[in-house]
Formats: sequence, C-alpha cells, structure tokens
Amino acid sequence: MTQSTTDALHTLAREHLPAEIAERWIGLLRPSLRLEKATSTSTGTGTGAGTEGEPVVGRLGGLPELPESEEWPVWEGHGPLSFVASLDCAALPSAALDIAVPSDGTLAFFYFDGQLDDGCAVVSPYESGTWAGARVLYVPAGVPVAERAAPEGLRPYPEVALTARVETTAPYLRHPVVYREFAPMPDDHPLWDEDFQEGLWDFSEGTEHRLGGHANPVQDEVESEVACGVLENPPWTDPRINDEALRWVLLAQFDTDDDADMMWGDCGALYWLIRPEDLAARRFDRAMFTWQCS
Repeated sequence: MTQSTTDALHTLAREHLPAEIAERWIGLLRPSLRLEKATSTSTGTGTGAGTEGEPVVGRLGGLPELPESEEWPVWEGHGPLSFVASLDCAALPSAALDIAVPSDGTLAFFYFDGQLDDGCAVVSPYESGTWAGARVLYVPAGVPVAERAAPEGLRPYPEVALTARVETTAPYLRHPVVYREFAPMPDDHPLWDEDFQEGLWDFSEGTEHRLGGHANPVQDEVESEVACGVLENPPWTDPRINDEALRWVLLAQFDTDDDADMMWGDCGALYWLIRPEDLAARRFDRAMFTWQCS
C-alpha cells in the first residue's frame, strides 16, 4: 500500500486493539507490489519503458515472448496451458519487497483454464497429478526471445499493461503466522473484534493482482492448501500443516479482471506460492499453485 495506507493500517490496529497486541500484529505486516492497469501510453520501448505517468512493469494476457528452445507449457494428457501474465523483473520496484525476486529477466505465468475441455480438468494442490496444469517460467536477461503464437484451440486473453506500486499487506486472520504469534485465540480474542475485521476488509477492495506480500484469499489461507497438498493430504488437524504452511510465501496472485476478460471460477483468483530458498535459487519449477473462488 502507499505510505499513507500503511499508516492507516497502523492506525486501525492501534484504535481497535490493545497496545501490546497492536504492535505485535503490526510486526506481521509485509510489503508487496500491487499490480494495476497502466493508464498511460509508453513513451519508450520494451516492457519496462517509462510512461507519462506510470512505468509499465508487465502485462496480463496477450502472447508470451519465449526463447526458441522453450516449449509452450503443456499438461500432458490435457493440452497446452493458457498464458496469464508476464512481469519484467528489471522494471519492478522489487527492492521494496522482503522476498528475493530476480532483479532482471522475465516471469511468465501459465494456467490450464478450461478452454480446451470446458473446465472438466481442475488444477488442485491436493492432487499431484494436476500440478502440471500451472507453471511459472523464468527467462533470464539476455536470452533471445520471440513472441509465440497461441496453440490451436486457445484464445489469448486481451492484453492489459500493468504498473506497480508498493503496498503493505496484512495477513489473513486465520493465517498460521497469526496463530504462531497469538495462539491460543479464543472467540473473545481482540483480533476477532468486529470493527477491526471490518476495517481490514476495507483494505482488500478492488481487483488485486499482487507480487509478494501476504495473499488475499477469497476463502481461507492459501498457504495451508499448498501445505496440505505437499504433505499428501493428511487430516486437517495434523500439526504438520501449519508448520509447512509457514515455509511458503506468495509469489504472485492474479485476480478476476474484466479488462483482461479473465474470470477464475466465480470471481476467484489464482495464486502461485514458493519457498524462499527456491525463489533465491530461481527454482520456479518448484512453485506451487492453488486457486479459490466465491
């Protein structure tokens, strides 16, 4: 969020929570990059060129630029994935983040969106056989690329240029990091204060495409969904789920977006998570995916 919004989150906590709890909760806030439609026309060249008002850092939809040696991602037995978005890492103000996003190169996100089978095959963190239905590709800087036509049967999404602004994010109140800090959390715990929760809700309005920070789940915490899948679906009461969930951070989320003609289920969102050590090692093949809708 902008600095004023960060201040507003601090104020919200201090107005509705006991002082000691407010400061501990503020300590859980994390920086992110909110990705929004760029309204200016580029005055330079390249994805990260300057604009009259906003720098362009990537785009939703359109066609990807891939190295000649890189095959279009395919889910074997189902077909090619749809291209969702790309981000120009050199153009991102990623120094503001607390995760090791590459300083250059390009990140490209692909997802099997149901165009080829009317939505019959569902990508889920709980079913390892579906994990190939979502991919993150990293193209290092300096690697020659060319625009790649979409495979037969796939309709590219309309292209929407994206700009980025630094935004502080709050954890979902049922996130394992909150329970680690405050458990036990009985029904009368201050964090369940209705006015505090309603105030938090105001900060999550609008379309939310995001890089880094805390995920904004449509339903429940996405980190636990990924952890459950990685652990091969133990009972939800298994304490290993919370421990594993704490090992994952949000890489990116892409919301339903009218301008890009993207509808994920019923006004849902796509989420890619990664372990920090895999992000630092550029092991984007180890990123995990989940999605939620209302």
